[in-house]
Amino acid sequence: MPVPDLSLTEFSAFACVLGLVVVLGFWAARWRRPRDMHNLEEWGLGGRAFGNWVTWFLMGGDIYTAYTLVAVPALVYGIGAVGFFAVPFAVIATPMVYLMVTRAWSVAHVHGFVTPAEFVRARFGSRALAGTVAVTGLVATMPYVALQLVGLSVVFATMGITGDWPLVAAFTLLAACTFRSGLRAPALMSIVKDVLLLWTVLAAMLVIAMTPRGLANAFRSAGDHFDKTATVRDGLLLGSSDHLGYATLAFGSALAIFAYPHVLTGVLAARNRATVQRNLAALPVYTIALGFVALLGYVALSKGVVPLDGDINTVVPLLFRTVFPDWFAGIALAAIGVGALVPASVMSIAAGNLYTRSIYREYVRPHATAAQEARVSRYASLAIKLGAVACILLLDPQFAVDLQLIGGVIVLQTVPAVGLGLFTAWFHRRALLGGLVAGLATGVLMLYQIPQIGPDDRTVVRAHFGGSSWPLSHLGLSTGASVYVGMLALAVNLLVAVAGTVLLRGRGVPSGPDLTRADDYIADEGDPTLHRMTELVDGDTAPPTHSRAAR
Repeated sequence: MPVPDLSLTEFSAFACVLGLVVVLGFWAARWRRPRDMHNLEEWGLGGRAFGNWVTWFLMGGDIYTAYTLVAVPALVYGIGAVGFFAVPFAVIATPMVYLMVTRAWSVAHVHGFVTPAEFVRARFGSRALAGTVAVTGLVATMPYVALQLVGLSVVFATMGITGDWPLVAAFTLLAACTFRSGLRAPALMSIVKDVLLLWTVLAAMLVIAMTPRGLANAFRSAGDHFDKTATVRDGLLLGSSDHLGYATLAFGSALAIFAYPHVLTGVLAARNRATVQRNLAALPVYTIALGFVALLGYVALSKGVVPLDGDINTVVPLLFRTVFPDWFAGIALAAIGVGALVPASVMSIAAGNLYTRSIYREYVRPHATAAQEARVSRYASLAIKLGAVACILLLDPQFAVDLQLIGGVIVLQTVPAVGLGLFTAWFHRRALLGGLVAGLATGVLMLYQIPQIGPDDRTVVRAHFGGSSWPLSHLGLSTGASVYVGMLALAVNLLVAVAGTVLLRGRGVPSGPDLTRADDYIADEGDPTLHRMTELVDGDTAPPTHSRAAR
């Protein structure tokens, strides 16, 4: 099916929406008159003051990104049923994240933490462990930001806007917005982004539903397509050897999403614990939309969409240009662009906070002023964006989703220290550090062993870092099954951490001091233990009436 030429109407709609969002991002610096933008809590956490609606859109912007509208349907288009792992991953993630981040919000507000590494430092009394957690989070964030840039670049490519200058221009505007406005920029931009995305997905499904035999035709066409391909790795249904890989991929991704620094950044910006709980309880609404978005991969097959220049990540933008009128196609493409810019902003801000609080202040300038922290975080967020560009050039994955999955392998190794640390201080700090290093080494080694195989199931396109599913045949097993590398590496991590803790405690090696108390993990706005009361940005300004005993 030929790609329609870019029309003036389509480009105008695209440019107007994107321009509006960028202007909103710059104006956010004046939103509700922040007391002092030269302060890390104001710049990097929005003053810890976001209410229900802002938190709802910001958290949705954190989790549902270009990964949702570009990477997932592209994976479904390319290999079929395995691509739907994102749906159970989102379902599993919500209750786990609910349990963890509510405790994280409380302890972070009691002690003034901005990053997960600061919590690890206080919980286990180890600078080395906290520093390693911080570096791990920084490295893992770069591929995720890179995925957002891939989503933006395929939009430009689909519209026929060639060269590197569009991505450079968008990158510059993104950097300027976040540099000036901090977390307030993506918080406001995410409102427009989520409305656009949900509207686009709903419109796409309505168009498909009104087509004769709509989704039935999409499934039939996809089945016929996969039956004719040379590879056995794809299909309308999971193959017998795919079940283990599918399950570990979904569960591992659910664990990893909590560990990413940007998710906790969105949570810590909420004004109170109830705001976090209400928004997480309602977050599965986005999961419904995710299921529909994944189906767009099959719809693209039924419409005869052919990837532009062999880049499978272009299928959804091409589909939108095929089924929508010009004006709406421009808005839909802008929705993808904004869906990439907003989470990239949050991720880079979170990474900047992580570097500033857990590396710069901890090792470079322990007595840094609030203004110095904010300035360093601004520049560190720029560096993360440059690192994301390097990830695109070095990894060059077949599917954009592999960028997120490779980052997930890395960030998963912080789960024992951060995730389990929210519930217990039993682990010894040295054992946790040993487990983290062992998990990272195992994960990177396994990723190195995975080649990228061509469509014929024989040709090796790239010898290393070709995916995130590790074949069990490496263990000498005669099976075609594979396992998500992140889960295997996490198993090694936990084994070392548990065994090391038992050994060190048995030998009487003292652990680090735990600076937190049990009550810190259930504290809420209004409790006297909090360092400061939040300034309410929106919603009801009355203080909460519930007590700790009631919770």
